Amino acid sequence: MDLPIQADYIVIKAKESGVNVIGLTRGQDTRFHHTEKLDKGEVLIAQFTDHTSAIKIRGKATVLTKYGTVETDN
Repeated sequence: MDLPIQADYIVIKAKESGVNVIGLTRGQDTRFHHTEKLDKGEVLIAQFTDHTSAIKIRGKATVLTKYGTVETDN
């Protein structure tokens, strides 16, 4: 029985409606595998997994990680 991998989480809070959160795959070819659209004030908790190696955020949002807080510029 394989034990689950402890993956990092990030928290994304939309500062405007229409913020796009896009999960990108791991592997030889990087591809979109999941998208979410957030309205102002909505919060999404996302996790890096065996399938997700990167998360792209479009729109004004606050991103909280174990490394600190980041504000998007757009």
